Amino acid sequence: MNVSNSAPPASPVPRPDSSDAKGDWRIDRERAVALFGPHAHDWPIEIVEETGSTNADLMARVKALPRKSTALPRPIVRVAYLQTAGRGRRGRTWYAEPGNALLFSVACVLPRPLEELAGLSLAVGVALVDGLRSLPVAGPGQIALKWPNDVLLEGDKLAGILIETAWSTEYASAVVIGIGTNVKGADELAAKVGALNAEVPAQARGTTPTALSRALPTANLTDTLAAELNALDAVLKRFGAEGFEPFQPRWNACHAYAGREVVLLEQGVEQARGIAAGVDERGQLLLDTPTGRQVIATGDVSLRLADGGA
Repeated sequence: MNVSNSAPPASPVPRPDSSDAKGDWRIDRERAVALFGPHAHDWPIEIVEETGSTNADLMARVKALPRKSTALPRPIVRVAYLQTAGRGRRGRTWYAEPGNALLFSVACVLPRPLEELAGLSLAVGVALVDGLRSLPVAGPGQIALKWPNDVLLEGDKLAGILIETAWSTEYASAVVIGIGTNVKGADELAAKVGALNAEVPAQARGTTPTALSRALPTANLTDTLAAELNALDAVLKRFGAEGFEPFQPRWNACHAYAGREVVLLEQGVEQARGIAAGVDERGQLLLDTPTGRQVIATGDVSLRLADGGA
């Protein structure tokens, strides 16, 4: 694994008050190398103290590449302890304290045109579930997926995915996959988000955040990074070759809201209501309504449990 650390920023990232079981909240490079599988070993991995957005950093770099399927032989990973302009889906700010959240982006070129990238974020979600469940977590089955881009732990948001396309041709697409995983500090994060949500209408609020330490008290950035990247390696290769269809059964098996009544919202306004019936071979949500089955494509929509859950 080619791991590099950039020079520290002008204003050093503050050290968290709490430290992990190893006594250090930073990523342990030697341990990460030992934990990486044979393929992820080859990925260039950059670790920086602070940046605006790891997605934006890699987007700028990938946009400068030749528009060929061979433009990027291996995925590039960029990790930051602090993102000053980090964001989630639909432009939401991603709140995270240094050392408590694993924030990274992966840039890669997939041998598929733009129209064949449907379901990529769902396939990445499958990888994250598999990676996180490979850790010694209590109740691994409680780590599940919420359509389209969230990983849940006991019903609360553990991780989010944001995918952006840098360029696309008839034969290939360059994408940047941003991933944020709450590793520690669940109580502090929930309190902060709760205070911010106090002024937001209930229907517009996101899923309550939680952290991996809830199911794994010794959770740390190093082990979480290795677990997620090891799982992503195989998923990206298979998605590039076959698209989302082979991941459909696995996603449905991890579906947090399977068989439950849900509400689909757009900008806080209800658009549809029905029983969540999983996803199809393109990653579209299947919703059984009184008037029949609806197929919902990903877009500027949010999914909520009809019984008042997130």
